[in-house]
Amino acid sequence: MPSDYEVIVVGLGAMGSSAAYHLAQRGLRVLGLDRYQPPHNFGSSHGLTRIIREAYFEDPLYVPLVQRAYELWAELEKQSGRQLLLKTGGLMIGPPDGALVSGASRSAELHQLEHEILNSTNLQQKFPMFQIEDNPMAVWEPRAGILFPERAIQTHLDLAGGLGVHLRFNDPVRKWEPFGKGVRVFTDTNSYTAKHLVLSPGAWMNSLLPETKLPLTVERQVLYWFKPVSHPEMFRPDQFPIFIRQYARDHFFYGFPDLGDGVKVAFHHEGRQVDPDAISQEVDAQQIAEMRRVLSEYLPDANGELLSTAVCKYTNTPDEHFILDYHPEFPQVVVASPCSGHGFKFSPVIGEMIAGMVQGKQPPFNLDLFKIARFSH
Repeated sequence: MPSDYEVIVVGLGAMGSSAAYHLAQRGLRVLGLDRYQPPHNFGSSHGLTRIIREAYFEDPLYVPLVQRAYELWAELEKQSGRQLLLKTGGLMIGPPDGALVSGASRSAELHQLEHEILNSTNLQQKFPMFQIEDNPMAVWEPRAGILFPERAIQTHLDLAGGLGVHLRFNDPVRKWEPFGKGVRVFTDTNSYTAKHLVLSPGAWMNSLLPETKLPLTVERQVLYWFKPVSHPEMFRPDQFPIFIRQYARDHFFYGFPDLGDGVKVAFHHEGRQVDPDAISQEVDAQQIAEMRRVLSEYLPDANGELLSTAVCKYTNTPDEHFILDYHPEFPQVVVASPCSGHGFKFSPVIGEMIAGMVQGKQPPFNLDLFKIARFSH
């Protein structure tokens, strides 16, 4: 049965833009669709910066994936002539037996990554901006750093367009259906057919897979930029690394150096569940006060004037691992990217794997954590 395209990619954020690029690199005829015009402020991939780190505390399985991502980010920079990654080093700080430090140590040791374990005294000597009254330990990794998400998405889209991908923006996909051995996709303005479908709509995944009943939730996240109240030189990127700080059981916040917009900080997984189409962009006084309370205790010199805020979304699975798999009933459909707030760094390698999956190739990495079947239990 003839089709308009070989592949339709629905959602052109971090994963979809990368998938479109890698599919086009392989010579496939691709249509990319998005309800907005990415990069935009309505999804999960805005806010100027994202962390890339190698000693992955969530599970050692992620380490080979992020190592491939580093290679692909470098290739993308070379091809585009744009800086997409800035290495600052990274600190994972918390209780010695907490999930963050113990998990990062385990990944670093298992994969023989360059790293250093710092006790509280070492941490204070090397990074005096951090308060250590709770006697934490830290894992230092020199390869960690910053990605620039809007620039990265635009780069993937620019290169994809240059390779012939048809990009359609501001046209939401409302539904799709099997069409012979392929698919038909319906937007507000048109319908299209293809041999394969890639679903990477982030927070809107459930609306396009209602029959699978995936246990996904959308979480509202607030990002903050503060002007240092003192010692601003300590927060420059050549002095201040990216960090994640576990400050209580299952409670984390993270941050970035001042790149000219202030010191960016945010909580990790402490937002409320929301409807992705009805998310408030307002940040209230109580939310600001809670962030200031944590800063005053753990990073007091950063707790100056609030310069700006932004709101983004996490699309979470119950175990906080990704989804990257074929549809349970329709193998011509690849489901990708509810990434639980830690996926952006992987976007080039996930796009590369999506392209391989569309072509029926076995992914070169262990993706057992990402299977849809794990939710059937």
